[in-house]
Parts: sequence; structure tokens; C-alpha cells
Amino acid sequence: MTPIRKAIFPVAGLGTRFLPATKAMPKEMLPVVDRPLIQHVVDEAREAGIEHFIFVTGRNKAVIEDHFDRQFELEVTLKERNRQSDLKLLSGDLPEAGTASFTRQQSPLGLGHAVWCARELVGNEPFALLLPDVLVQHTPGCLKQMMDVYAGLGGKANVIAVEEVPPERIHMYGVVGVGAQKGKSFAITGMVEKPPREKAPSNLIITGRYILQPEIFGILETQTGGAGGEIQITDAMITLAKSQAFHGLKFDGKSFDCGSKIGFLAANVAYALERPDLAPAFRAELKKLLG
Repeated sequence: MTPIRKAIFPVAGLGTRFLPATKAMPKEMLPVVDRPLIQHVVDEAREAGIEHFIFVTGRNKAVIEDHFDRQFELEVTLKERNRQSDLKLLSGDLPEAGTASFTRQQSPLGLGHAVWCARELVGNEPFALLLPDVLVQHTPGCLKQMMDVYAGLGGKANVIAVEEVPPERIHMYGVVGVGAQKGKSFAITGMVEKPPREKAPSNLIITGRYILQPEIFGILETQTGGAGGEIQITDAMITLAKSQAFHGLKFDGKSFDCGSKIGFLAANVAYALERPDLAPAFRAELKKLLG
């Protein structure tokens, strides 16, 4: 089985739900405690063994590329002030030279189109896809859990992270059908994008983490627009599922939809309470605020 070495991070979205904060700053750079959203997701990929980080960007996203580069003026200042811990922190976050690539999605044609834009950088090998506005709080991370499942499947397998939602929210997501269990995963019998509650095959939704085979690029190349007129990754996966197996993993951990304000705020609270250096004082402040 070909190992998963590369991961795609679609970061071309406009982030309109966070205006005016995202007027000049990409939503992926919004901080959860003291690390940008995109850094949290890259950390998850690195923990899972990803070696090549592929960012699909758009206009006004150059700051993301700058974040994953050295800033010599800052490093010189930190050295002069003997801020060794800060220097170590910054160097630890940097991808190694030549392991980060950036390509443009020149038109907002959907997630499927963003993935297709990375085809030349991925090549003919399986890859991971991580949506930067979804955080999963757990050790090991969601992608590492998926990698372990993938390693045990053999052949041309595709793996999707899924989680349960209340029935009244099913119509907002892509939903999977549940087949035979295999270890911690299960065979996916079907996928439906935003079905009515009464027609949903389960209450398990697709949660922003994927391991996909490269044949999906050929499907995306000729795929027409789906919901909202955009090229949807779910539609391409439905087509690919006719010839390749798809498996779902109900991962361990708590997910946060940081594309919404409530999810983003909840993530900040949860990640702060996880930090030994912040949790005691922060918990005390929360108690004061909550009265």
C-alpha cells in the first residue's frame, strides 16, 4: 500500500462569516488561543506523518505563506533579547525547506475545484485532505487515527472521518450510509449531500478529514457544478465509490466548526482549558463572567 505523504489544505475561502475581522486577514490565520487555525491543522497533519504540505490559496492569502516562512527581523530581535523559548517555538512550527507548496485557486468554484487545483503537486498517489476551519481536539489527532485505519485496509481504500449529529441538523451536512464494521472503521454504503432528515441514511456526517486516492482528480476534472453551482468533493466521492471502497471512521475527540462564530469561540475556550499555563486563571475568569 502506498503511504500517505502529502496533504492538501484548501485556504482560498473568503471567510465572509467573520467580517470585518477577515477583511484584511485570512480566516485561517484567526488565532485559537495563540496559534492560528491553520497551524493547529498543520500540527495535526505533521503528527500523522505528513511530509509535504500543499496549500491551495487565493487572493489576499500571502500572509499564510509568510507564516510558514522565516522572519529574519523577528528572529534577530528575539536573539538580541535572549528570547530562546520563543525562537525555539517559531522554529518548531516551520515546515522543513521544500516541504510546503502553494498553488492558486483563481476562481471560487468549490471545494472539489480547490482539490483539483493541487493535482500536479500531489501526483499519482493517495493524499490527505484537511479542512482548516475544522479543529479536532484529541491526542492522537483525527488524521493519525485515520492513518492507522488506512494502514489496516490494504488496496485502494478511501477513508472519511465521521461524527454523529442531532437529527435536526442532518440536512446541513454530507451524510454517509453505514455498512459492515471492520475494526474501528465501517464500510460506507452511500453518501448524500444535505439530505432531508427523513431521507438521511444515518446521523453520521462527513467531518472535514479525508484520505483519498488520486483517481478522484480525473473525476473532478470533468465534473459539473453541484449544490450552489460549485464543484463538490462529495459528488466526486460518490462517483469514485462506484469503483473503490470507502470507509468511515467515527473518530475519538471533539470537533469544532471554526467556520462559525460559536464553534470558533468554543474552540478557544476548550483549547485554553487544555493548557496548564492558562487553565487555572482562565477558569477563574470564566466563573466570574458566568456569575
